[in-house]
Amino acid sequence: MTRQDIVHALLERAGTSYAAEAGIRLADKPAPLFQLLVLAQLLSTRISAGLAVAAARELVTSGYTTPHRIADADWQELVDALGRARYRRYDESTATRLGANAALLIDRYHGDLRELAAESDEKPCRLVELLQQFQGIGPTGASIFLREIQDIWPWIRPHFDERARQGAEQLDLPTDPAELARLNPDGHDADLAAALVRVTLDHDLAEEVRTAAH
Repeated sequence: MTRQDIVHALLERAGTSYAAEAGIRLADKPAPLFQLLVLAQLLSTRISAGLAVAAARELVTSGYTTPHRIADADWQELVDALGRARYRRYDESTATRLGANAALLIDRYHGDLRELAAESDEKPCRLVELLQQFQGIGPTGASIFLREIQDIWPWIRPHFDERARQGAEQLDLPTDPAELARLNPDGHDADLAAALVRVTLDHDLAEEVRTAAH
């Protein structure tokens, strides 16, 4: 069993980015970039990743795909959308933050996170700082955003944050981001990073991967 075997088995079982799972078709365009910001906010709340992804998917399928659409929405509409995804514990505060973040993005960056990336001078550390001006986005949420967007904004790659590196350690894989990227056959680092995070959330996944890799 080689490290490459482990990575292959892991990607087969869990190699889908959280954005893709939420129905977000990531691209270097304002709408999907905003949808990823929303997903990062939802994943930052103390609630299961599954519920956060379901809430993001519900918002996307309900048409709340742009900052203008959310900024124009009635607060109760957003609460109801989150409720349909069973994201109920933080639905009211989350709806408030969604509206505030949409307004901030429109006012400061004309609704386009590419302008924020330009302000960062394509420096990942600076991007992390700028993302935290949005409500509900702290260091964890900013890192989630970078982890998911790295294949679209290659100047971020390779980005395997602390949570992803913990997953790598559980599988006896290297924890150095560059080494992990070299083990990734398809070059989709966001998929591998998400798979490694899932290892830390699913106690059975690591053993399943090891068994399949043999």
